[in-house]
Amino acid sequence: MTVDLATLTLPNLALEQQDDGVLIVTLSRPAKRNALNAETVEALVTLFSAVPRAGVRAVVLTAEGAHFCAGLDLVEHHDADRGPADFMHLCLRWHEAFNKMEYGGVPIIAALKGAVVGGGLELASAAHIRIADASTYFALPEGQRGLFTGGGATIRVAGLVGKARMIDMMLTGRVYQGPEAVEVGLAQYLVEGSSLDAAVALARKAARNLPLTNFAICSAISHLGNMSALDAAYAEAVIAGVVNTQPAARERLDAFAKGTAARVRPND
Repeated sequence: MTVDLATLTLPNLALEQQDDGVLIVTLSRPAKRNALNAETVEALVTLFSAVPRAGVRAVVLTAEGAHFCAGLDLVEHHDADRGPADFMHLCLRWHEAFNKMEYGGVPIIAALKGAVVGGGLELASAAHIRIADASTYFALPEGQRGLFTGGGATIRVAGLVGKARMIDMMLTGRVYQGPEAVEVGLAQYLVEGSSLDAAVALARKAARNLPLTNFAICSAISHLGNMSALDAAYAEAVIAGVVNTQPAARERLDAFAKGTAARVRPND
């Protein structure tokens, strides 16, 4: 069943749908540096549950104001005075949102700027591609605030930078930015200009791929990483059997066979 995104109630999120299937999603709590409150997390769950059924071919995730996301809304957390069970269930909703993103099968490109901190880094790490600009900085300050990550950093951020670097970030408050952030794996791109412009360009490129191929790339790779090597090899073969024989690929394969397909060349 196709979903009309315009019918969804999405507090603190703004949507802009492009004609080429690209959806721009903007976090819109700039006064709070786009910190994630419970309401926004629920909006993310709703949105990314619907995206695969809405004809979206690629998503750009960006933010209003100077900062991408400063993480958990600590003021809301303080004022709510949550007990252990309440906070556990809140964390599970974060996991639900981020799992919908990572495993949903639609490419998500995060256009980063300013603070990508704590839960903001957990959010960014659920995207498939991260683009940083000159203002972007990454941190996990939970250790200094008497907290522990609850939105998947131990899974996704550790997967990006390694366990030792993540522990260092949490224990010491270490901040990464610039080329070093790319070198350790926090972002794949660092641009001098607008990260949003770069993200839209990449999203348009990804949107030209066949949807089933993108679905495999943006869901199967994560699933395969959760399996044993033997099970992953078997599952990869099954996925390749389905994707590599899809009828929609025939035209592209014909172009390659006839020598009319675009050639793979190094970047200029």
